[in-house]
Amino acid sequence: MENYILNVKREHTSWGARKIRERRLRRFSGIPIPAKSTIHAVLDRHGLVERRGRLRHRAHGTALSLGQKPNELWCTDYKGEFLLGNHQYCYPLTVTDHASRFLLTGEALSSTCEDYAFTVFEKLFKERGLPANIRSDNGVPFASAHALFNLSKLAVWWLRLGIGIERIKPGHPQQNGRHERMHLTLKKEATKPAVVIFLCEAE
Repeated sequence: MENYILNVKREHTSWGARKIRERRLRRFSGIPIPAKSTIHAVLDRHGLVERRGRLRHRAHGTALSLGQKPNELWCTDYKGEFLLGNHQYCYPLTVTDHASRFLLTGEALSSTCEDYAFTVFEKLFKERGLPANIRSDNGVPFASAHALFNLSKLAVWWLRLGIGIERIKPGHPQQNGRHERMHLTLKKEATKPAVVIFLCEAE
Protein backbone atom coordinates (compact mmCIF):
# COMPACT_ATOMS: atom_id res chain seq x y z
CA MET A 1 0.00 0.00 0.00
CA GLU A 2 2.80 2.43 0.88
CA ASN A 3 4.50 1.83 -2.48
CA TYR A 4 1.20 2.48 -4.27
CA ILE A 5 0.77 5.82 -2.45
CA LEU A 6 4.32 6.90 -3.30
CA ASN A 7 4.00 5.86 -6.95
CA VAL A 8 0.75 7.82 -7.39
CA LYS A 9 2.34 10.86 -5.74
CA ARG A 10 5.34 10.70 -8.08
CA GLU A 11 2.98 10.41 -11.03
CA HIS A 12 0.80 13.32 -9.84
CA THR A 13 3.07 15.61 -7.82
CA SER A 14 0.32 18.16 -7.09
CA TRP A 15 -2.01 15.58 -5.53
CA GLY A 16 -2.52 15.35 -1.80
CA ALA A 17 -3.82 12.58 0.44
CA ARG A 18 -7.48 13.18 -0.48
CA LYS A 19 -7.02 12.77 -4.25
CA ILE A 20 -4.75 9.74 -3.83
CA ARG A 21 -7.40 8.08 -1.64
CA GLU A 22 -10.18 8.89 -4.14
CA ARG A 23 -8.19 7.23 -6.94
CA ARG A 24 -7.62 4.16 -4.79
CA LEU A 25 -11.35 3.98 -3.99
CA ARG A 26 -12.30 4.12 -7.68
CA ARG A 27 -9.83 1.44 -8.72
CA PHE A 28 -10.09 -0.94 -5.77
CA SER A 29 -13.59 -0.51 -4.38
CA GLY A 30 -13.77 -4.01 -2.91
CA ILE A 31 -10.80 -3.78 -0.51
CA PRO A 32 -10.19 -1.71 2.66
CA ILE A 33 -8.78 1.74 1.90
CA PRO A 34 -6.60 3.60 4.44
CA ALA A 35 -7.88 6.86 5.89
CA LYS A 36 -6.79 10.19 4.44
CA SER A 37 -4.74 10.87 7.59
CA THR A 38 -2.84 7.59 7.09
CA ILE A 39 -2.01 8.47 3.49
CA HIS A 40 -0.94 11.95 4.59
CA ALA A 41 1.34 10.41 7.23
CA VAL A 42 3.02 8.25 4.56
CA LEU A 43 3.61 11.28 2.34
CA ASP A 44 4.90 13.29 5.28
CA ARG A 45 7.30 10.54 6.34
CA HIS A 46 8.86 10.61 2.87
CA GLY A 47 9.09 14.41 2.76
CA LEU A 48 6.37 14.76 0.13
CA VAL A 49 4.11 17.19 2.02
CA GLU A 50 4.42 20.84 1.06
CA ARG A 51 4.62 23.07 4.12
CA ARG A 52 2.56 26.24 4.03
CA GLY A 53 3.89 29.38 5.64
CA ARG A 54 1.83 31.02 8.36
CA LEU A 55 -0.70 33.47 6.97
CA ARG A 56 0.25 37.08 7.57
CA HIS A 57 -2.46 39.71 7.79
CA ARG A 58 -1.47 43.02 6.27
CA ALA A 59 -1.66 45.84 8.79
CA HIS A 60 -4.00 48.76 8.14
CA GLY A 61 -4.69 51.89 10.12
CA THR A 62 -7.98 52.39 11.93
CA ALA A 63 -10.16 55.44 12.45
CA LEU A 64 -8.46 57.86 14.85
CA SER A 65 -10.29 59.82 17.54
CA LEU A 66 -9.51 63.42 18.54
CA GLY A 67 -8.92 62.64 22.22
CA GLN A 68 -9.82 66.13 23.45
CA LYS A 69 -10.37 65.25 27.12
CA PRO A 70 -8.12 63.46 29.62
CA ASN A 71 -8.45 59.68 29.47
CA GLU A 72 -10.29 59.78 26.15
CA LEU A 73 -7.14 58.65 24.37
CA TRP A 74 -3.83 57.24 25.51
CA CYS A 75 -0.90 56.84 23.15
CA THR A 76 1.77 54.17 23.58
CA ASP A 77 4.99 53.01 21.95
CA TYR A 78 8.51 51.80 22.65
CA LYS A 79 11.22 54.43 22.40
CA GLY A 80 13.62 52.31 20.41
CA GLU A 81 16.40 50.13 21.70
CA PHE A 82 19.23 51.45 23.89
CA LEU A 83 22.46 49.66 24.73
CA LEU A 84 23.38 50.31 28.36
CA GLY A 85 26.81 50.48 29.93
CA ASN A 86 26.57 46.85 31.10
CA HIS A 87 25.89 45.71 27.48
CA GLN A 88 22.24 45.02 28.27
CA TYR A 89 19.54 46.41 25.98
CA CYS A 90 16.78 48.66 27.32
CA TYR A 91 13.36 49.10 25.67
CA PRO A 92 11.50 52.08 27.21
CA LEU A 93 7.71 51.55 27.06
CA THR A 94 5.94 54.91 27.24
CA VAL A 95 2.29 55.91 27.60
CA THR A 96 0.95 59.47 27.33
CA ASP A 97 -2.46 61.07 27.67
CA HIS A 98 -3.21 62.66 24.29
CA ALA A 99 -5.22 65.64 25.55
CA SER A 100 -2.96 66.75 28.40
CA ARG A 101 0.29 65.40 26.86
CA PHE A 102 1.08 64.07 30.32
CA LEU A 103 3.57 61.19 30.46
CA LEU A 104 1.63 58.53 32.35
CA THR A 105 4.47 56.03 32.51
CA GLY A 106 7.91 55.33 31.12
CA GLU A 107 9.12 51.85 32.01
CA ALA A 108 12.63 50.68 31.10
CA LEU A 109 12.12 47.05 30.08
CA SER A 110 14.63 44.40 29.06
CA SER A 111 12.41 43.16 26.21
CA THR A 112 9.31 43.98 24.15
CA CYS A 113 7.88 40.71 25.47
CA GLU A 114 4.08 40.77 25.78
CA ASP A 115 4.17 39.64 29.42
CA TYR A 116 6.19 42.71 30.43
CA ALA A 117 3.73 45.01 28.65
CA PHE A 118 0.82 43.33 30.46
CA THR A 119 2.47 44.10 33.80
CA VAL A 120 3.04 47.76 32.90
CA PHE A 121 -0.54 48.34 31.75
CA GLU A 122 -2.04 46.39 34.64
CA LYS A 123 -0.24 48.69 37.07
CA LEU A 124 -1.15 51.79 35.05
CA PHE A 125 -4.86 50.91 34.90
CA LYS A 126 -4.93 50.47 38.69
CA GLU A 127 -3.28 53.87 39.19
CA ARG A 128 -5.02 55.92 36.46
CA GLY A 129 -8.19 54.06 35.55
CA LEU A 130 -9.13 52.95 32.05
CA PRO A 131 -8.92 55.17 28.95
CA ALA A 132 -11.63 55.18 26.30
CA ASN A 133 -9.09 54.36 23.58
CA ILE A 134 -5.43 53.39 23.19
CA ARG A 135 -3.47 54.35 20.06
CA SER A 136 -0.36 52.46 18.95
CA ASP A 137 1.54 51.40 15.86
CA ASN A 138 1.24 47.90 14.39
CA GLY A 139 4.30 46.47 16.10
CA VAL A 140 4.73 43.82 18.78
CA PRO A 141 3.20 43.51 21.35
CA PHE A 142 0.40 45.91 20.36
CA ALA A 143 -0.48 43.94 17.22
CA SER A 144 0.18 40.50 15.74
CA ALA A 145 0.69 39.97 12.01
CA HIS A 146 -0.43 36.33 12.28
CA ALA A 147 -3.67 36.91 14.20
CA LEU A 148 -7.16 37.71 12.97
CA PHE A 149 -7.52 41.50 12.57
CA ASN A 150 -3.89 41.72 13.76
CA LEU A 151 -5.13 41.44 17.35
CA SER A 152 -2.38 40.47 19.80
CA LYS A 153 -3.16 39.04 23.26
CA LEU A 154 -2.53 42.51 24.68
CA ALA A 155 -5.02 44.11 22.27
CA VAL A 156 -7.65 41.44 23.00
CA TRP A 157 -7.24 42.14 26.72
CA TRP A 158 -7.79 45.86 26.12
CA LEU A 159 -10.95 45.13 24.13
CA ARG A 160 -12.30 42.90 26.90
CA LEU A 161 -11.78 45.79 29.31
CA GLY A 162 -13.91 47.97 27.04
CA ILE A 163 -11.00 49.99 25.62
CA GLY A 164 -11.12 50.96 21.95
CA ILE A 165 -8.11 50.04 19.78
CA GLU A 166 -6.63 52.67 17.46
CA ARG A 167 -3.83 51.85 15.04
CA ILE A 168 -1.85 54.29 12.94
CA LYS A 169 -1.17 53.43 9.28
CA PRO A 170 2.15 51.64 8.73
CA GLY A 171 4.82 54.20 7.84
CA HIS A 172 2.78 57.15 9.19
CA PRO A 173 4.31 57.97 12.63
CA GLN A 174 2.87 61.51 12.32
CA GLN A 175 -0.52 59.99 13.19
CA ASN A 176 0.91 59.55 16.68
CA GLY A 177 2.70 62.90 16.42
CA ARG A 178 2.38 64.15 20.00
CA HIS A 179 3.77 60.92 21.35
CA GLU A 180 6.64 60.96 18.84
CA ARG A 181 7.56 64.53 19.84
CA MET A 182 7.61 63.45 23.48
CA HIS A 183 10.02 60.68 22.49
CA LEU A 184 12.38 63.23 20.93
CA THR A 185 12.39 65.22 24.17
CA LEU A 186 12.90 62.04 26.19
CA LYS A 187 15.85 61.02 24.03
CA LYS A 188 17.53 64.42 24.44
CA GLU A 189 17.09 64.42 28.21
CA ALA A 190 17.80 60.77 28.98
CA THR A 191 20.55 59.71 26.57
CA LYS A 192 22.94 62.69 26.43
CA PRO A 193 25.28 61.93 28.04
CA ALA A 194 24.48 58.21 28.01
CA VAL A 195 25.93 57.15 31.35
CA VAL A 196 23.31 54.62 32.42
CA ILE A 197 24.98 51.46 33.69
CA PHE A 198 22.17 49.19 34.84
CA LEU A 199 18.57 48.71 33.70
CA CYS A 200 17.18 49.72 37.11
CA GLU A 201 18.96 53.09 36.78
CA ALA A 202 17.20 53.71 33.46
CA GLU A 203 13.91 53.80 35.32
